[in-house]
Amino acid sequence: MSETGKGTPKDGDPHVTFDRDRAARIGIDEAVLCGHKTDAQVAAIIGDAVREGRRLLLTRLDAAQHGRLPDELRGALDYCALSRTGILGALPQLASTPRIALVSAGTSDAGPMAEAQRVLAFAGLDATAISDVGVAGLWRLLAREEQLRDMDIVIVFAGMDAALPSVLAGLVPGVVIGVPTSVGYGVATGGRVALDAMLASCAAGVTVVNIDNGYGAATAAVRLANMMRRAAPAQ
Repeated sequence: MSETGKGTPKDGDPHVTFDRDRAARIGIDEAVLCGHKTDAQVAAIIGDAVREGRRLLLTRLDAAQHGRLPDELRGALDYCALSRTGILGALPQLASTPRIALVSAGTSDAGPMAEAQRVLAFAGLDATAISDVGVAGLWRLLAREEQLRDMDIVIVFAGMDAALPSVLAGLVPGVVIGVPTSVGYGVATGGRVALDAMLASCAAGVTVVNIDNGYGAATAAVRLANMMRRAAPAQ
């Protein structure tokens, strides 16, 4: 039933109004950004979902915050410390189309990449992970070129000078989404250099999300997948 309709469930915390109709409206469930929320607010949101039998995706749930949840709520979550995500409820069967690749320049980019993979899985989309193919060893990327050219969507995670999305966009026909990461030394630390480099890419059609925003890249891919399904001819 609509959140604005008669009999709408009441949220457990007076400062929280969960968007229960978001999936029906835009095709993407609301995710809970746990950073800067109190422990009580996070627990109330999870408790509401448990009572209503809803699946739930929590992002930026750090290990300390997860550890402070009540035992019964903590036990109900599938928690991943690397991605800082928690999933309540079963994952749907993962669709292999559109073909999605998650490509990282280095293993230091694993956190945002894991976040994207978990968000995609929550949305029912499979993804192929290809790690540690940064341009400092270009042969590693070229060895996967044929595989990457078959992908519909390529999400690229890179810090430092963030050259990888530009190189990939010059090699593959699929949609390229760049995720600048906060990996680097000196001026590169924090990810602003990577963000600027991706925004200034000379490769055509590179889309860029914010620093370390695996969630944003994954939901952009979900929107693309939804549009592809709508555009597909009826069987």
